[in-house]
Amino acid sequence: MSKSFDVVVIGGGPGGYIAAIRAAQLGFTVACIDEWKNDKGGPAPGGTCTNVGCIPSKALLQSSEHYEHAGHAFAEHGIDVKGLSLNLGQMLKRKDTVVKQNNDGILYLFKKNKVSFFHGRGSFAQAAAGGYEIQVTGTASEVISAKHVVIATGSNARALPGAAFDEKLILSNTGALAIESVPKKLGVIGAGVIGLEMGSVWRRLGSEVTVLEALPTFLGAVDEQIAKEAHKLMSKQGLGINLGVKIGAITPSKKDVTVEYVDAAGAAHKAVFDKLIISIGRVPNTIGLNAEAVGLKLDERGFIAVDGDCKTSLPNVWAVGDVVRGPMLAHKAEEEGVAVAERIAGQHGHVNFNTIPWVIYTSPEIAWVGKTEQQLKAEGVAYKAGTFPFLANGRARALGDTSGMVKFLADAKSDEILGVHIVGPMASELISEAVVAMEFRASAEDIARICHAHPSLSEATKEAALAVDKRALNF
Repeated sequence: MSKSFDVVVIGGGPGGYIAAIRAAQLGFTVACIDEWKNDKGGPAPGGTCTNVGCIPSKALLQSSEHYEHAGHAFAEHGIDVKGLSLNLGQMLKRKDTVVKQNNDGILYLFKKNKVSFFHGRGSFAQAAAGGYEIQVTGTASEVISAKHVVIATGSNARALPGAAFDEKLILSNTGALAIESVPKKLGVIGAGVIGLEMGSVWRRLGSEVTVLEALPTFLGAVDEQIAKEAHKLMSKQGLGINLGVKIGAITPSKKDVTVEYVDAAGAAHKAVFDKLIISIGRVPNTIGLNAEAVGLKLDERGFIAVDGDCKTSLPNVWAVGDVVRGPMLAHKAEEEGVAVAERIAGQHGHVNFNTIPWVIYTSPEIAWVGKTEQQLKAEGVAYKAGTFPFLANGRARALGDTSGMVKFLADAKSDEILGVHIVGPMASELISEAVVAMEFRASAEDIARICHAHPSLSEATKEAALAVDKRALNF
């Protein structure tokens, strides 16, 4: 007789493992199925985020930033470094250690919360009385049954037609995190989050990086004023950013890869790179789920069709994270995972898509929440804007990083905060204040009236809120 659970979660990434833990906290018997393996073949839960995404990329971004500071910025602080050298093997080893710590942490949390973990691929076997039978295919195969199923199978890197990933010359995010020697010339197709973060890592370590972006604008989803500032700063650092590019043939040889492209002015180019990172988005990971066995509805792009509560076309089958509509962000998946577990328990889980923060962990960091100025203009919303540069912030001067600004957008009549946009040091941490404020429907005046510690980077947030009413105190 198969093992039976109240809730079975397929996928152990941010959406899946959080859904499993929350369901267990609510008193359900829970199983989580995940097939990620470490280099020894053991379980490595955490999904793309932990294994080849958010966590390892942040580890390398931090390490590469230390290296760049040691080579270029320490002297200004009176720290002279002689004989600086790069031990890339150790840097990659540290990254792998950070990943393993997160893998092990999730396994510990499963044990702590009495979540049964199955290492293997989960797929639908058939509908059964009172629920579903789920096939687990791993070192050993078995079938388990569930009253409720939560699908959290994540996404995969999108490949360019005619340029399949080999993770040696043509790299997805997976290969970009494991290059064994610094490439002299690195090509990056796609100036999105992954492309800019990985391009930044390898530029700091010594690569000549060329970024090729098809869209005519830089970071089109970002507030235009912030994006222009980021473009200026990253170009000054040495990232070669080319916009409005039309990619032609991509031809790998034994040791390099040639990319033919036409630039925005119509001129043809043929560039040869030691490595090529392709980061043109991600596709839902639904192949192998055997959705057809139970009649689960997918849309034309392979996403699982869900309603506003993450319910699928089938009773008691839910889906969260990258495999459904909405932004492909780990924290969005986590929020949906919690909300679904609570809905299964008869509670009213809620996710506010308008207050989900976005972050790009380049240097300077870029973070935002809510509406951009161009969105408000397109929607005909009357607004006020206030900005404050880190150049005028005492803590930023002490840090030696005064690039960028904080920008507030508030309703012209009510003063309610409609969006906050930051490019600059620690933007990823500063944006949380804006998220809290917007969740409570605060006004710019509310933030302007709150006492912020001095000296701190957060004072730039207060000053930008003051600037909405044209009364910044330090600029």
